[in-house]
Amino acid sequence: MSYDFHSQLSKIWNNAVELYKSGNSEFHTFNIDSHLSLLQSWGLKKIDVFDFVEDWCLHQEPDFNTFLLVHYERWSFFRDEQQLIPSKNLLDPATLPPKNEAFQGITWLPRILPKARAKLRGELPQEVMYGCGGDREFFRTNNIHPAEFLQIVRSLEDDSSIMQWVVNRKRSLA
Repeated sequence: MSYDFHSQLSKIWNNAVELYKSGNSEFHTFNIDSHLSLLQSWGLKKIDVFDFVEDWCLHQEPDFNTFLLVHYERWSFFRDEQQLIPSKNLLDPATLPPKNEAFQGITWLPRILPKARAKLRGELPQEVMYGCGGDREFFRTNNIHPAEFLQIVRSLEDDSSIMQWVVNRKRSLA
């Protein structure tokens, strides 16, 4: 990462938003190739930019600040845990818990845990987005920022501790 990571990522974001708005709304033709080597040096992929930009253009969320914070967490994990070596693995979407699965009445919690881990490791396949509409509903309902959740997943590590943290957060809202 560099001193101006946020500025560089902002330029990439703004360029990508303009591309999408100008009709380049298909991943396979979404040309941000001039930025790929920089993104890869941060542990990011083209799909990371495309997914967030697409949802921003279609739904006005997640915004750039969320994109920045989430991908700062990814970069931090990439640097500290992966020693700047990208994972060769991908999450199998078929292994994700069903969308309606709940833990102590908190829908989506079992599903978002493997997604968050895969996001941190750079292992999300193109068809799975961390920060999708279902994720955003989970975050909104439980008053958790997507980047904060990545920090919790990283720091607590085991499912039961993470789930208890979410349950406690939910209780604090009541």
